[in-house]
Formats: sequence, C-alpha cells, structure tokens
Amino acid sequence: MAYIWQDPHWPKLHWDDAIVARCLARVAREQGRILGKMEGIGFDLRAEAHLRTLTDDVIQSSEIEGQKLERDQVRSSIARRLGMDLAGLVPADRDVEGVVEMMMDATSNYAKPLTAERLFDWHAALFPTGRSGMRAIKVGAWRQDSGDPMQVVSGPIGREKVHYEAPPANRVSDEMNAFLRWFAKPDDTPPQLVAGLAHLWFVTIHPFEDGNGRIARAIADMALARSEETNQRFYSMSSQIRLERNDYYDMLESTQRSDTDITRWQGWFLECLLRAIERAHTTLGAVLAKARFWERFAKQALNERQTKVLNLLLEGFQGKLTSSKWAKLTKSSQDTANRDIADLVQRGALRREGGGRSTSYSLVMDVSDRHSPGRGQ
Repeated sequence: MAYIWQDPHWPKLHWDDAIVARCLARVAREQGRILGKMEGIGFDLRAEAHLRTLTDDVIQSSEIEGQKLERDQVRSSIARRLGMDLAGLVPADRDVEGVVEMMMDATSNYAKPLTAERLFDWHAALFPTGRSGMRAIKVGAWRQDSGDPMQVVSGPIGREKVHYEAPPANRVSDEMNAFLRWFAKPDDTPPQLVAGLAHLWFVTIHPFEDGNGRIARAIADMALARSEETNQRFYSMSSQIRLERNDYYDMLESTQRSDTDITRWQGWFLECLLRAIERAHTTLGAVLAKARFWERFAKQALNERQTKVLNLLLEGFQGKLTSSKWAKLTKSSQDTANRDIADLVQRGALRREGGGRSTSYSLVMDVSDRHSPGRGQ
C-alpha cells in the first residue's frame, strides 16, 4: 500500500478549513480562558501549575513510547531548571535529565529557530548513552537505515504487523530541509493547525533511528507555545495523547496510508487539544487546593520528613500511604514513621483509614472534612 510521502503532491498537505473551523475557534477560545485564569492566580501558583504540567508532559510523552520515568526525578529536574526552591528534591538519572532538557528547550525557547543542529542536540539528550534499550543507535544525526527500511512494527517475531514504512534514508536530509523551512515561516496557517501539521509531518519523515514520537510532540508543544507567546505551559497535549493512545496510533496510521488531504488528522488533533485544555482546569484546581492546604499549616512547624510526604500526597501519590511506606520514603525507622504520622493525624493533616494490617492514611484537604462520616478516626 502506498504511503502519504509517496503521493505525487507530498509534502503539500492540505485540509478543509470549513470542517475544522468550528473546533479551531473553540480551541482558541479555551486557550484564552485558561491563560486568563492562570494570570489571575499569582506568580507562585502559576509556577506550581507550570511545574505540574511540564512534569506530566515529560512523563506521559515518554510513557507513550513505553518508557517509564520516575515522577519525583522528573519533577526535581524541572524544578531545578526553573530555579524553584522546593523541599524533597532528588537527583535525576541521565535519561530523565535528557528528556527534561529537550522538552524545556522546546517550550522555554520557543522563539528560537528550529534547526537541524538543535534537533540533533535534542536527540543526543534523549539517548545520552547512545543506546535505545539494548540496541546501539546513531545519535545526533539523521538515520542511515543500513540497507533495511525504517518501519514501525508490532507483534511477535515472525508475525510482525507493519504499521508504517518511512521514506528511505537518502531522502531524509532533503525532506527535513523542506520541513524546517516551512516551520520557520508557516505562512498564515493558524498556530494550532501548525502544531498538528508539524507533528504529523515530522513523524512521517521519521528522521531518527528512535525518539521520533517524543521529538514530534516537543515540536508541537513548541508551536503551541509560540501561539500563546508564553514559555509557561498549563496544559499537556502529551498527557491527553497518552489517555487516547490507541486512537492516536490508529489516526496516525490511517493518515499516513492516505493521500495528502489530512482533514481528519487535523480535526482529531484539535479535538484532542481541546480535551487537553479542558483537563487543565483540573490541574488548576489541584494547585489551588494545595495552596489552601498549606495555608492551614503555615504557622505550624513540620519536620522535613512530614513536609516531603505531604507534598508527595498532594502531587498524587500512587497507592495507599502506610507507616511502612512512610519509613521507606523518608529513610527512617518504623517508630519514627509512626510518630510522624500520629502527629499529623493529631494536627488534622492526615486521616486514618481502616484498621489493623490494612491501616492506611489519607490527606484531609479541608477542615470540614476532618471527621466526615464513614471514615476511620
């Protein structure tokens, strides 16, 4: 089957403006609303929302490709680069630092030109050891293919399904030159559509041996940052794509196996972007709830262990908090963990859930919720 890059009109991609116009208007309106809300909450809370969004973006963009990063490492790496003085920062692995460096360069330096050298730097940052898993790859350079075509496949060996085959390596340099020229001057195309087109165009060329999806999403984020003229991110497109990963891959595959009319792709991208922006209101709510929580304890002296674990819970700690988990997280003894927890229960910061071996603890987000019915005391 022919691929989109084999169409005689490639890379002149086009879409029906009338079909995407309504969704485009909604996206632009919601972008304005969320930015307006963030402007009204103050510098510190905006910085917290920005940190949360970038953390989610880095983690989810990597998870789309099957790579799981530690949240506390990602958050710490971003916080240090933003100059935020937070409790409980931890060292980050090289692979975490590399992804963070790429994503932050794309959005913080959105006004800088996108060049081949900059893309090579991003790619080298993604693969600091020159390996993708167990496989050595060519880093910081266009792919060579070694005689075999670049294919996206799934399934066990011998029963692989080919989802996509990229242009041959000897075309990549010219293809990327055309892409970069367009990205520098995308005419009067609305920036939200520039983001969708850039994502599709780049990942269709597939210029690197690995990391193409993550770099494509970084380029889309860069285009969106340009559209808003701010280096702070308050919604995560990668997080939304992660939630809709199957639809994302299906839409990508069907678009890459069609002609140069990409109306369906642009429509899907805009709808996904709209849902990402709508989810940002949840992030804003969490940031405000966290601020209100700490206001209750502003004049109370908490130790470093208590502050660290409370922040983890406020950031969305996975699973139930037990005294043994507390001891592990804070590298303290079981007796110390029990004392720390009992103190926070007494202060009204934590609530005991269950009893015996199933005892766990949850946050009390509001004073009125401290003794809510049906909860263990």
